[in-house]
Amino acid sequence: MPRPIWSGSLSFGLLNIPVQLMAGTRGTDLSFRMLDARDKSPIRYERVNAETGEEVPWKEIVKAFEYDKGSYVVLEQEDIRSAAPESHDAIEVEAFVDVEAIGPQYFEKPYVLVPAKKAEKGYVLLRETLKRTGRIGIARIVIRSRENLCALLPQGDALLLVMMRYPQELVDVGDYAIPAGQAGDYRVSPRELEMAEALIASMESDWKPEAYKDEFRARLQKVIEKRIKAKGGKVRKPLDEPALRDDDATNVVDFMSLLQKSIDAKRRTPATRAAKPAKADKPAKAAKAAKTARKAAPAKPKPAKRAARTKAAR
Repeated sequence: MPRPIWSGSLSFGLLNIPVQLMAGTRGTDLSFRMLDARDKSPIRYERVNAETGEEVPWKEIVKAFEYDKGSYVVLEQEDIRSAAPESHDAIEVEAFVDVEAIGPQYFEKPYVLVPAKKAEKGYVLLRETLKRTGRIGIARIVIRSRENLCALLPQGDALLLVMMRYPQELVDVGDYAIPAGQAGDYRVSPRELEMAEALIASMESDWKPEAYKDEFRARLQKVIEKRIKAKGGKVRKPLDEPALRDDDATNVVDFMSLLQKSIDAKRRTPATRAAKPAKADKPAKAAKAAKTARKAAPAKPKPAKRAARTKAAR
């Protein structure tokens, strides 16, 4: 059983569903190692200083941004952490949109959301509601200190979390020479359109994903196995992953009450991402001024020692 990539909760409104994020894709590429042709020793990569040619240890490596050719600004770990988002354990749904409203260019990589123990009711409630309304959830998730835009959509009995691309990552198709206008503008005749439609109709088929396989990988795998057997070796199968550990959760939740409260809250507040409240400057300034005044004030005389008081009394 594979390990979860991320564990936390899925939240929308006041409802929280403990979930685990599992891989939705499987790597099928065959990985190769580079060897020295003379003695078949593995080639290793080194971190080398471009000026001196000397190897640089990890502890001496820093991250920097090249803002101009040959000019860098070094970023410390504190700088990177200060820019990282705060929430790491929640998928926060910000809006529900029509499934047809988002183009395919925004979707990137799928994952599977698996409910924790005793969290099945909330999971099924969200899944069935998305199916009935034809909506998908737009949310954010933080994985390895990076915030990702994602979509939440039902697929059979499962909820899929699909990583999305930000609009800034996409190229405007208007930047390219795309033929615009009607078919007649390019001398495409009605007869040609009819023939093209007839051809497409003749090739119509039900979607059968199992019919499409990476044939190059399969042939290459056979070549590798043949080479291994020729050397007298055995083809090793990958080991099974450890069993998945489910987090404890509770299913004893008043969903009707939480749903009603969430609806009431959304009626009062627009469904936009809440901005972080600005830090108050006045209390901080007042505290600083008080601290300065305490330092400037003359020191209070220390009380006489007990032994001295006893001697004076005698």
